[in-house]
Amino acid sequence: MNIFRSLIGKVWQDPNAAEVVKISTGQLYILRPGNIRTDRECIFNEAMATIRRVPNMEHNFQLVITRVYEEGDQELLEDEEETDEERVYLISQELEFRTDKTNEGEPNFVWRDLAGDVDEFYEFVATGINEPTKAFFETCMYRAMYERKYMRTADSINEPDLEEFVYKPSTRKRPPPRRKVTRAPSTSSVEEVKPPPPTNTTSPKGKEKASVVKQFPGTPVYEIEEVELYHWEGEEGFVNQGIFSAHIVKTGQFDYSLCASTDDAGILLDHKFTSSMNPKFNPRMRSVTWNHVKEGQDVSSWLFAFHSEEEYRRFCEKYMECGWETLNQMPFNKIKEEDKRYVMSSTNEDVEMLDIEDEEEDEEEVLSELDPDEESESEEEDDYDEEEDPQRLTGDSNSQLTVGYRGDNAFVVRGNNIGVFRHNPDAGSMIYASSLSRIQTPKEKQAFKPENVMLHDQDTKMIMMNPANPHSLYQADLEYGKVVEEWKVHDDIAVSHIAPTDKFAPTTHEQTLVGTSHNALFRIDPRVSGTKMVDSQYKQYAGKNKFSGVATTASGKLAVASEKGDIRLFDSIGKNAKTALPPLGDPIIGIDATADGRWIVATTKTYLLLIDTLIGEGKYQGSLGFDRSFPATAKPIPRRLRLRNEHAAYMNHEISFTPARFNTGEGQEENAIVTSTGVFVIAWDFAKVKKGLLDRYEIKKYEDTVVQDNFRFGDDKQIIVALKNNVLQVNKKALKKPTRQSLGVGASRSSIVNAPF
Repeated sequence: MNIFRSLIGKVWQDPNAAEVVKISTGQLYILRPGNIRTDRECIFNEAMATIRRVPNMEHNFQLVITRVYEEGDQELLEDEEETDEERVYLISQELEFRTDKTNEGEPNFVWRDLAGDVDEFYEFVATGINEPTKAFFETCMYRAMYERKYMRTADSINEPDLEEFVYKPSTRKRPPPRRKVTRAPSTSSVEEVKPPPPTNTTSPKGKEKASVVKQFPGTPVYEIEEVELYHWEGEEGFVNQGIFSAHIVKTGQFDYSLCASTDDAGILLDHKFTSSMNPKFNPRMRSVTWNHVKEGQDVSSWLFAFHSEEEYRRFCEKYMECGWETLNQMPFNKIKEEDKRYVMSSTNEDVEMLDIEDEEEDEEEVLSELDPDEESESEEEDDYDEEEDPQRLTGDSNSQLTVGYRGDNAFVVRGNNIGVFRHNPDAGSMIYASSLSRIQTPKEKQAFKPENVMLHDQDTKMIMMNPANPHSLYQADLEYGKVVEEWKVHDDIAVSHIAPTDKFAPTTHEQTLVGTSHNALFRIDPRVSGTKMVDSQYKQYAGKNKFSGVATTASGKLAVASEKGDIRLFDSIGKNAKTALPPLGDPIIGIDATADGRWIVATTKTYLLLIDTLIGEGKYQGSLGFDRSFPATAKPIPRRLRLRNEHAAYMNHEISFTPARFNTGEGQEENAIVTSTGVFVIAWDFAKVKKGLLDRYEIKKYEDTVVQDNFRFGDDKQIIVALKNNVLQVNKKALKKPTRQSLGVGASRSSIVNAPF
């Protein structure tokens, strides 16, 4: 190393030198040992490698691989909002950096992909460099690791001091990263967290170090002595705050908090269990990530990393148990063992689904989170103009959206008016067409604000509910533009939700529909005299079920959700459910099913719950849960589609999803799921979800709150979006991968959100 000392000194001791060393020519590969398609894939055919200082973070460096474009190539990307032109890796010992030579004798550098599978690596093949240049680059990597680990300069160290960073293959299981405290948690956004004590806690000889008595907010019920605590700090990613003790503390009969402490400073973090914590469990990284929401809008993201699989597993089990009790306000040990297994199975978010076709899909799809976005199609936002609809109620805003199958129409409820919008194929947008003004009862002429609107009878009618009269439904004639009939459903039973008799019934002349009360499921037929409930197709269920939504399949099977979080599957009305899935605890606010009934998506406030209804084993293997009951030991594994915690922190508002929907169309396979929260529209690629890639979604930000969204009928690309004061159409291609730019926080030199956990 001595031959480099003078050269290193020129760049290393200059804090203004952003770049320490650069190799100008090479190629970047990703290595996947054992992959069925290829174990070595070229990412950048022309690239350069740079060791760069991290701005405003002393003793931290990055390995930066930048794509080099040939003349003319860069022009192809000028219209892109973002490109995948740079890969950035924080230099630390966890990269397991090593050097070698390719089969052709070219020098290369290899490091672990911390964001990929455990056996995935990156390789930079340096072309046209000599051995001293390779050795110099290698030495600079080790010096960067030294400074990050010990948080002091590497100016005066000798070659033996770097030996610990030279990679040595080991047969032992790789331990999780263990880093010293580098800085205090950010207190600008999370005021309840006190800074951790300094790392140098050695006491004078002969004196014992004093400990602080930990003042817990309640009674600790579970503790792990040593975990690593990370805090999401934007461009810097998850920053290690040091080694802490993790505690789950009981603060009430069924209330809990998550705490972190040290012996020196006591309790430093106290987060009450709520749905907004949005926990993400990562068994591969042995980590649990969660959000803390302060005063509704100030959102931070935190992470515990565990030192063993056993600690991780036990913590997850206790967390799920206490979280379930908090949401359900009842003891977890009172439910059946099979229901406990169902609840616990939802913690594993990395397991692939059963019986998925197209296993040979290109690996590029799996890695698409970092691929350049496709070119967006332009869109035109059409205002719901007050001059075009002067009769709308002043002060009201859009509240509901329903999309028709005929004429490319969309209907938006605004106060006691309903705006009709039509697709403009020339502009690729929605244009205002007409409105149903001042919705009112047909006899008393009392105005009301319609709820749960549903198209009917080939889009010529619209069925709606009047919150002031829950025992009746109202039918509007869309050609006349007014409510023409009141249907008294039952004198004593209030209707809470309605759905078509089958998924595509609105495209036919089918007259009947499905209704639910808080604890009953029934058929409604407007053709019968008197009250419209069909007595022979009515079933009331014991207990306070609090039904919160109903969806039907193409064959008329039914999925019914509840505010308690459970889901029931029926093959027909008037019978008991074939399958009853226990609640995870969060209220379900919307439910949808694929046409064939294979998949269900239920919406809660902070995540979507995806259920595969295919019975995978036992006597009725191959049947659906609508037709047969799942074996007690083989209930489906619920999968949560959620936003990554660091993305929620960037959004900086409490997640609150609108009811999610599959794209739909007769003879069309469902391949996307769309929902929204706040000012963001979010879409999942269903093919990737079925492969187990649950957090691969795309997103688009608007300037106003999104009320509801849905796909155009028969079109899996065009999404109709109702904002509070606007109705528009967006092509799914316009949605982007979550980056600092697409999340609205501005771009940096590397806009990809790098979050290995």
